[in-house]
Amino acid sequence: MTEIAADLIAIPPAPLSPGRLRGEGRDGATGAAERIEAPTFDPRDFDAALLALFAKGRRSSAVTMATLSAIFAAIALTWIEVDAVVTWLCISLAAQVLTQLIARRFPQQDLAHAEARRWRRDFIAAETIQGAIFALLVALVGHAEDPAALACAVVMGLLVAAMNATISPSIPAAAVGGMAPVALAMLSLLGAPHLADGAAQMIVLGFGAQLCFLMLARKLYASALEALSFQAEKDDLIAELEQSKANSDLARRRAEEANLAKSHFLATMSHELRTPLNAILGFSEVMKGELFGAHIVASYKEYSNDIHASGHHLLMLINEILDLSRIEAGRLELKEEAVALDHIVEDCHHLLALRAKKRGVTITEAIEADLPRIRADERAVRQMTLNLLSNAVKFTPPGGRVRIRIGWTAAGGQYLAVRDSGPGIPEEEIPIVMSSFGRGALARKNAEEGSGLGLPIVKGLVELHEGTFILKSNVGEGAEAIVIFPASRIIPPGAGLDLDLGAARQRRRARREAQQIA
Repeated sequence: MTEIAADLIAIPPAPLSPGRLRGEGRDGATGAAERIEAPTFDPRDFDAALLALFAKGRRSSAVTMATLSAIFAAIALTWIEVDAVVTWLCISLAAQVLTQLIARRFPQQDLAHAEARRWRRDFIAAETIQGAIFALLVALVGHAEDPAALACAVVMGLLVAAMNATISPSIPAAAVGGMAPVALAMLSLLGAPHLADGAAQMIVLGFGAQLCFLMLARKLYASALEALSFQAEKDDLIAELEQSKANSDLARRRAEEANLAKSHFLATMSHELRTPLNAILGFSEVMKGELFGAHIVASYKEYSNDIHASGHHLLMLINEILDLSRIEAGRLELKEEAVALDHIVEDCHHLLALRAKKRGVTITEAIEADLPRIRADERAVRQMTLNLLSNAVKFTPPGGRVRIRIGWTAAGGQYLAVRDSGPGIPEEEIPIVMSSFGRGALARKNAEEGSGLGLPIVKGLVELHEGTFILKSNVGEGAEAIVIFPASRIIPPGAGLDLDLGAARQRRRARREAQQIA
């Protein structure tokens, strides 16, 4: 018992059609994804968003800043008079209230460029005022004649810098305005009298920490800007995907409408075309056979033969188009019964033997013995076999051979293979000949008769039988078409057919009911 190799049964995956976004193809989505991976942005595009982040940060830090000012004032009482500390605390709280009023009045809607500049100036001014107020306290405490006061002033300056670096990084100038006065106040402590040992080094270290906080603010600003850019790119991509989905839904609806129109057209034209064609075929056959007397002019008989042949070809083309339309629409129902592949092959071989003999082509068979019958639609299997044999005979040169094989597959199914010794099909043309109305370069060059629907019909009928269709070819070595029926369609010898065919009828009935519901 011969078997087809496993590589003949494997189906190569069909190439995916490129999707389209906004009518631009896959480049629409890919371009958006690349923009997210490598964002390019202009800070001016996010002025309003950065100002909103600053306003939000200041609103959320109101209690923290007020508490920090109160703690600073309480500690400063150790070295400064009460009146001066209370005055400083009132001024600090007033400045913070002013900042809060500006932040709470900031509009949430989009701002014009001129309005954004005005709001930025207001925020920078408010931050600079607060920084100057904290710098005043640092200077007052640091100039007290106590080494502990100097250390406390440096710590105050670092805390103010840390708060500004984390609250106001979205406006770099505001962060500088809040930290620069404090840094200058710390440097001024180098001129304080009676500096203790190591005090200068501590002041320099504190000033260096201020610079580090300033760099941190710049990093946080860059991170915020990048996050806003990513958000904008993500919004653009979501908008493109939504537009693509809308376009896809519209295209699907149009395709469904076109398919319905096509089905209606074919259903109407099948009757309108076949009726006159049958009359043409009948009358041309009468004229060709000279049933009512010989033609006076001999050319009329040749014309009758041409009319009959052309009408027959047109009728065959109409039938093929209608068959393919029903297959694609899923409206072709199989009338399953017990079918013997070898009998069908012998019948088809007999039908095409005369045509092959006229072309000088030899057809041979290699059929395994004792093959059981399969559960299939006999008309569909016969059509598949005739299509494959017709193609093989048509493209085999005189003196060539066509070989038909039937046997077992490695998976326990049955296969029907038709191989010719023709010129073959280039690999890049196989998808073309497998498509509807697709014809290879050889067929076009030789003007071979055909519609380009034979192989697509075979593929559709095989898939309706849950099988596989494979087309293999090498240039100069001929082509081989293989139809594989799965093991589930094999009828064991001696098994009753009622159960299998009854189940098939139930499936057909369920499919019809589902279509009616849909």
